[in-house]
Amino acid sequence: MNSNLKQHYQSPPIPPMAADDEIDLRELFAALWQGKWLIIAVTFVFVVAGVGYSLHLPNIYKSEALLAPANEKSVGGLASMADQLGGLASLAGVNLGSNGGSETQIALATLKSRQFISEFVHANQLEVPLMAAEAWDQETGEWKIDSERYNPETKTWLKPEGARVNKPAAPTDWELYKAFSKFLSINEQKDNGLVTISFESESPIMAQHVTEKLVAAINARMKADKLQETNTNIAYLRQQLENTTLTQMQNVFYQLIEEQTKTLMLAEVQDEFVFKTVDPAIVPEEKAGPKRALICILATLLGGMLGVAIVLVRFAFRQDEE
Repeated sequence: MNSNLKQHYQSPPIPPMAADDEIDLRELFAALWQGKWLIIAVTFVFVVAGVGYSLHLPNIYKSEALLAPANEKSVGGLASMADQLGGLASLAGVNLGSNGGSETQIALATLKSRQFISEFVHANQLEVPLMAAEAWDQETGEWKIDSERYNPETKTWLKPEGARVNKPAAPTDWELYKAFSKFLSINEQKDNGLVTISFESESPIMAQHVTEKLVAAINARMKADKLQETNTNIAYLRQQLENTTLTQMQNVFYQLIEEQTKTLMLAEVQDEFVFKTVDPAIVPEEKAGPKRALICILATLLGGMLGVAIVLVRFAFRQDEE
């Protein structure tokens, strides 16, 4: 009985085929050594392609401006006035103004908005460089225009091939917004509130021009909005002042009108309304891209890995046939 139990619980023998499934590293290295010329050939092809591709890419220049919130220190008077008269101002339906941080956030959101960007592109006549330029000529300092997309003599747009029948020949605001946003970069430093606005282009002159104009445009937009809001508040306060007979409310309205008038005067004389330029945009002298050395390195690594993979696959099929 004991012998039967031993036979019953005895583990089954290991099949001899398991030893054949093990991978012999020496055979792998031997296969790689035999296929070294194939690996070198594939890597060489990728290196040549990577070098050719990197040389074909045009130089990209980036111009950036460092900005600081312009109303960070001057907002104290408005903030204190809002704290003192905030309840009465709310009853009167008047907004005394937000703090500098929220105005900065509104300005940054406006900079990225579709409406602002499309209006900016049209105002500065950037449609052709964005949508019809093939390359920037460093010698002449002019754009090479795609004649199949835009006719510079008649200044008319041509419909691209394969476009929808009802699609207009000229680029739409959405297309301009997407094309412009690819080259625009806006970064805010959370620790100190500084903002960096940069624009990339094949033309260093255009990169500097657009960055400089963007700063001026957002300051002008926010200034115009503040002036309109303040004038509306003053007109409303004066109307309420004429309609009330309570002396206490009249004094409140006088103080509110005085504060809004101060805001109006400061806004009118302040060109850098939201952002004060710390470091202005300049014409870049060094390219920001492309990273040609990195492209060549990645092409070499990709070619080498592909060559090794081809050799290993061939080795695996040869083992299966044997």
